Amino acid sequence: MARPETAQVLHRIRWPLRLTWAGLWAERLSRAFWPLWSILLAVLAAAALGLVDLLPLEAAWMALVSACVGAVWALWHGWRGFAPPRRSDALARLDAALPGQPLSALADDQAIGGNDPASVAVWQAHRARMAARAASARPVQPDLKLAPRDPFGLRYMALTALVVALIFGSVWRIASLADLGPGRAEAMMAGPSWEGWARPPAHTGKPALYLNDLPAGPLTLPQGSEIQLRFYGDIGALTLSETVSASTQPQQASAQIQAFSVAQSGAIAIVGPGGREWQVSALPDAAPSVAITGEATRERDGKMRLPFRAEDDHGIKAGLATVTLDLDRVDRRFGLSIEPEPRAPLTLDLPLPISGNRAVFEDALVEDISQHPFANLPVKVRLTVEDAAGQSGASDALQMTLPGKRFFDPLAAAIIELRRDLLWNRANGPRTAQVFRALTHLPDGLVRDKATFARLTEALKTLYRDADTLTPEARDALAAELWEIALLVEEGDLASARDRLQRAQERLNEAIRNGADPAEIAELMDELREATKDYMQMLADREARNPDSDRAENQERMEVTGDQIQDMMDEIQHLMEEGRMAEAAEAMAMLQQLLENLQITEGGPGSGGPTLPGMRDLQDTLRDQQELSDEAFRELQQGQGGRQPQDGDAQDGQGDRRSLAERQEELRRRLEGVDTNRLPGPGTESGEEGREALEGAERSMEEAERALRDGDLSGALDRQAEAMEALRDGLKALGDAQRQNDRADRGQANTPEGTAPADPSRDPLGRENGRSARIGDDGNLGKGQDVQRRAQELLDEIRRRSGDQQRAEGERDYLRRLLDLF
Repeated sequence: MARPETAQVLHRIRWPLRLTWAGLWAERLSRAFWPLWSILLAVLAAAALGLVDLLPLEAAWMALVSACVGAVWALWHGWRGFAPPRRSDALARLDAALPGQPLSALADDQAIGGNDPASVAVWQAHRARMAARAASARPVQPDLKLAPRDPFGLRYMALTALVVALIFGSVWRIASLADLGPGRAEAMMAGPSWEGWARPPAHTGKPALYLNDLPAGPLTLPQGSEIQLRFYGDIGALTLSETVSASTQPQQASAQIQAFSVAQSGAIAIVGPGGREWQVSALPDAAPSVAITGEATRERDGKMRLPFRAEDDHGIKAGLATVTLDLDRVDRRFGLSIEPEPRAPLTLDLPLPISGNRAVFEDALVEDISQHPFANLPVKVRLTVEDAAGQSGASDALQMTLPGKRFFDPLAAAIIELRRDLLWNRANGPRTAQVFRALTHLPDGLVRDKATFARLTEALKTLYRDADTLTPEARDALAAELWEIALLVEEGDLASARDRLQRAQERLNEAIRNGADPAEIAELMDELREATKDYMQMLADREARNPDSDRAENQERMEVTGDQIQDMMDEIQHLMEEGRMAEAAEAMAMLQQLLENLQITEGGPGSGGPTLPGMRDLQDTLRDQQELSDEAFRELQQGQGGRQPQDGDAQDGQGDRRSLAERQEELRRRLEGVDTNRLPGPGTESGEEGREALEGAERSMEEAERALRDGDLSGALDRQAEAMEALRDGLKALGDAQRQNDRADRGQANTPEGTAPADPSRDPLGRENGRSARIGDDGNLGKGQDVQRRAQELLDEIRRRSGDQQRAEGERDYLRRLLDLF
């Protein structure tokens, strides 16, 4: 008999014990009878999929008998190995899962020391501890793993087959197992009977129909559906009559198995006892259709975009776009005056939905065909689609000029035109060589890059040598080389600068994902800054050479300034150094999107792109002065940290100050060496104001240098702050002067100050339409005292928060950097 405290503990853990006991039942039942339910699942799956109907009657009987024998063996084998779990088994399982087996400990008796009060007290404390531990019992999960008993996963195969049968089959087919029983066989022996199925073509996606379940009368079936009938009983007791197959071959109407396809509308009749007749309507498979839904357009990178719509009753299987030269519309002049060489039409695969419905969809064909001989020539485009039944549909022919890459540099455009003549007909070889010889007669100033000119010279040597005997292979190789040379002439090193920028972005993204250390972050950020600076310089040079190039294509690009890009990279580096990798990844994605859509804006530094070298030098000087000021501030903080400097420390500190002073002198000389003649606005009010501010910055730098040599870090910081403020004022004034020059160049010099010109692209308040929320654009900000007052309030709030010692150090550091920027 259990002790009262033991009974109390068992009462408290009754539910964990019951659940553990139920788990033991599940564990032992699954181990003993998994072969049985695997066989049952496999039989149900075969019946639901209709496999029984596809087998001959004898084979179906044999399979069913084998399944029954296997089920009986599995039941007998499981019953032999099954041992019902007892309550004591569950108690032992629960006790073994607890530390120290407290349930067993509660059933023990004190062996010695029963008369010793101290020993009895220790024993009672032990039992109390075991009772508390037992009261915390939780149900023990059963071990339902059957891999050692089923190494081939037969139970999973059976379960998967059943799931497939439930999805693609029918549970009503399970009743067909009854047809294999003795009663059904006797019924068949007693009189004739029949079974039938109608299976639509696979591409329609429609399910098979069991004809025995369909009443006589109208029946609609897709054209091409397969009909299968089985007759049971005496031969000739049931016969078939049908007019849907359109077959001209004689058919045995009384054969036991009938199979034919629905080719036309007609009737299917089973003549005899229990027969049935259907009036079948054959639903033809409609041919697919495709149409071009808009004009072909050129993407920014020169790719062609052609929208289209395709439709079919059961889904499109494949599609093609065929591009043929429209010779009648070609301007037959110069190299195009002779007949072209025969060339196969250009064929392009139409994009199809990877997933989803292909019956009706809209998409666009986007392909880069800039290098094809048909590029920028009149062509006819026809789209064709095909369905699974082999039917095809075509669109109307669209007459268009095949979009290709546009070249705005005169030499690059000439190279592309002569390349087109070579691809038109190899007979143009001598003429092309003659034009190239005249074009490169005086090469000075023709090509800016010597390496590019060397490649052009080498290609022309090949053309001069083989002009009369060009083979198709040599012509194509020469055309590919001329294309590369034209790209280099058009873009300079812009393509390589873009590649370097992409590599730097990829490396930094990898560092963000892998959590790089601060040294690696600094190195990768420097690499990204250099690549971005080179890329922006290339864009600025290209814009200066071709101010009107591709203006329409650039209207949708975001406008951004060089300072804003640098600020974004500074913020990314700051986030990575603080370990906020998720935020850094988001900021990096924004920067990548911005650089992909980059367009250098007009105006000076701080408000536009780096258009003048002198202004870029001033920006670099301001940035370096900020870094030098930060180092001087850290030096001042270390000197006020309370640690008594040693002799070596003093010498090191003096060396650092000398280094800071030398760097300050270098910055002052750099500012002094800026050519003011290259700065915008000479003789204007804004230009002179900017130059005076730069002179003030130079004087403050000189005073800061003197303070650093004297060891006055505090005074040096004040002078450096004055120098940075003067530099910012100078940059702002010079930027205003450059914008005034730009407006004058565009005929806006007489626009009254503070008013907006009459421009339909601006709203009544003078703001540009459609530019809200554009990165890097401050053209829609308000003007006047209200804005100045709000800005001052924000600055005051930032100063207040940066001095709040209760805030986190990272937040206060960020606020101090904001104050340095503004």
